[in-house]
Amino acid sequence: MMKLEGALYPWRFRLVLGLLALMVGAIAWRIIDLQVVDRDFLIGQGDARSLRHIPIPAHRGLITDRNGEPLAVSTPVTTLWANAKELQVAKDRWPALAVALGQDPKALAERLEAQANKEFIYLVRGLTPEQGQQVLDLKVPGVYGIEEFRRFYPAGETTAHMVGFTDIDDHGREGVELAYDEWLAGVPGKRQVIKDRRGRLIKDVQVTKNAKAGKPLALSIDLRLQYLANRELRNAIIENGAKAGSLVIMDVKTGEILAMVNQPTYNPNNRRNLQPAMMRNRAMIDVFEPGSTMKAISMSAALETGRWKPSDKVEVYPGTLQLGKYTIRDVSRTEGPVLDLTGILINSSNVGMSKVAFDIGGETIYHLAQKIGLGQPTGLDFPGERVGNLPNYRDWKKAETATLSYGYGLSVTAIQLAHAFSVLANNGRMVPLSLIHVDEAPKATQVIPENVAKTMQGMLQQVIEAPRGVFRAQVPAYHVAGKSGTARKTSVGTKGYAENSYRSLFAGFGPMSDPRYAIVVVIDEPSKAGYFGGLVSAPVFSKVMSGTLRLMNITPDNLPPTQQANAGPPAAAAKANGGRG
Repeated sequence: MMKLEGALYPWRFRLVLGLLALMVGAIAWRIIDLQVVDRDFLIGQGDARSLRHIPIPAHRGLITDRNGEPLAVSTPVTTLWANAKELQVAKDRWPALAVALGQDPKALAERLEAQANKEFIYLVRGLTPEQGQQVLDLKVPGVYGIEEFRRFYPAGETTAHMVGFTDIDDHGREGVELAYDEWLAGVPGKRQVIKDRRGRLIKDVQVTKNAKAGKPLALSIDLRLQYLANRELRNAIIENGAKAGSLVIMDVKTGEILAMVNQPTYNPNNRRNLQPAMMRNRAMIDVFEPGSTMKAISMSAALETGRWKPSDKVEVYPGTLQLGKYTIRDVSRTEGPVLDLTGILINSSNVGMSKVAFDIGGETIYHLAQKIGLGQPTGLDFPGERVGNLPNYRDWKKAETATLSYGYGLSVTAIQLAHAFSVLANNGRMVPLSLIHVDEAPKATQVIPENVAKTMQGMLQQVIEAPRGVFRAQVPAYHVAGKSGTARKTSVGTKGYAENSYRSLFAGFGPMSDPRYAIVVVIDEPSKAGYFGGLVSAPVFSKVMSGTLRLMNITPDNLPPTQQANAGPPAAAAKANGGRG
């Protein structure tokens, strides 16, 4: 029967044999193709299941001050991670692992049990290489290490607000670290390794891409001045029972910020108890009404019009000026019923300044304030920096004109106020601000006529040195200039001003033989001895300016003349020394 069927259908048998032969041939060809012709495919597939690329961390760029002193450095650390699945087979080693990690054994066991199905969990980050190696030497199955870098800040709280800090993944989160993150970060590399199916390292093959370190960054600040400013500001906050404060030192020729400090501050190396208020770079973020420091700008606008000169007189009696329901008052008694322009600044007369402003118009003051940077972007692009507000009215009424002239109705930052006074110090020339060290002074723009700026320098010098001047701002052996200010603080959530809440201000520059440094001091809510800027902030200006001029080796310009061997009698010598003996 079988023979009959085979004879009847021989083609079926041959077809099956043919198909089988084709299949064998196809398989044979595929084997030859994979093993000989296209062997790279199998190699690639095998490598994909065993070769791994692990990142090589990039060394973050060094941040230094203008003299090369380190402000932010990266140190190597070890991060330990675990394959929780592998650790489940070594539960007897968990107590020893917990002790080596400095963790509670029970807490670690509960964590490993809860994440038993995960193949990657962090055990601890940021150990020193020695500490990390001690744990790895235990050879607990499933425990591995990663090389990383951690940021360290040698100057600590002194430069915290300016330098900022990075997060645990070494990305910039505040300050310069955030503003220049791409410049500092660098590019991670890659290393090729062979791992088994459990993820264990079998062989370190090669480096396929070298890590590219971040670029270094030299800031404009001088660490010596930063320490000086921070110390004096902190002492002033304590002595006056103040809430907070800021201090800025800048080079008027180059526009560089030489120091910028705030209180309260924080330690970027230990941020466990950090409160958000401590992180505020108040010199750039806090806006305030500049008070009487604005009179220097308003008076410059008056001189620039040509309608006024320093010797012109203004009647200020009886110390008040009524504008409808609004009364302008002089805070302190003036020298007399009539003051010249310099006397208005020395006595800080709101009435006198208002009358000058009525003559030149509020728009004139507004345009000059705008030109010197008040209420305008500084160009520093610092994270969170505020611009402030400089109001401009279509119709400048007397009330708006008066308040602007003596520093109310607008808001500025400490850095803007320092920039504005630097223009007066630099003979009316404005240079762009910089947080980065510059090798050559940038191109300056003349925004105030030179003769006006020099006249204002002399007037502001008298504000400090005249008999009724702000004597607490005087600097031994140097002539300096400046203006104090006291501004009431606005009440949060309601209209108007808060009771007994003030900011004490002082803005000035020196030495007068060749003005080089501008300093602004802001003390927020002093509560002990008083609150006037000439009483609270002026002494801080004096100490910081004195230290700055000495640290920068500036030749004194206010030393008593040395008596010569042939000097006359004592009375004549005393007269020659201006009565100082």
